[in-house]
Amino acid sequence: MFLLDLSAEEGGKTPSAGEFLSGFWVEDRLIPSITVTIFFGSEEWDGPLSLFEMMNVSDPDVLACMDNYHVRLIAPAQMTDEEIMKFQSSLREVMLFIKYSKDRENLSRVLMTNEKRFRELERRAADVIEAITNSGIKYDKSEEVVDVCQAIQEIRKESEQKKAMEIARNFYNLGVDVEKISQGVGYAVETVKEWLGLSSDAK
Repeated sequence: MFLLDLSAEEGGKTPSAGEFLSGFWVEDRLIPSITVTIFFGSEEWDGPLSLFEMMNVSDPDVLACMDNYHVRLIAPAQMTDEEIMKFQSSLREVMLFIKYSKDRENLSRVLMTNEKRFRELERRAADVIEAITNSGIKYDKSEEVVDVCQAIQEIRKESEQKKAMEIARNFYNLGVDVEKISQGVGYAVETVKEWLGLSSDAK
């Protein structure tokens, strides 16, 4: 807090003793300050939201003598999509992604519905998404905008390929023919052979 210099007259007025000690003219008014807490988690907030909730006191006479302080909380998991969409900055996309980061189907829906903004997301917003959700989004750190939709598609494609590789190895170890494995996992024979470290003429 910065106190006003009332040691000298202001506009021909001499401060009173109270004004001088407090640093405020009697006409001065404070500007209100509101503190908002943002919970960057995909799960619901389960902590207390007020000072009273942190106390084991139920006596109304005691509580009447105390001031209660509330946490003004923004938590994506406890907000509707409509409420999140009221944000005008890239915080909107950050909150939507976090809310559905563990729900593949709904995340796909959100990305499709808001495709234009997610394809041109500020890199700093993408940094926040990746730091919080650890989704594996890859992008050039030098770029100012990130195509999150494309990044998610690449992640899913890579994940599906890893699963196919694992299945191919397991069936090959059981003695299944490479061509049958290829048909089963949906990849070309040459690709499967490459995964298995086989020469092109191997069966």
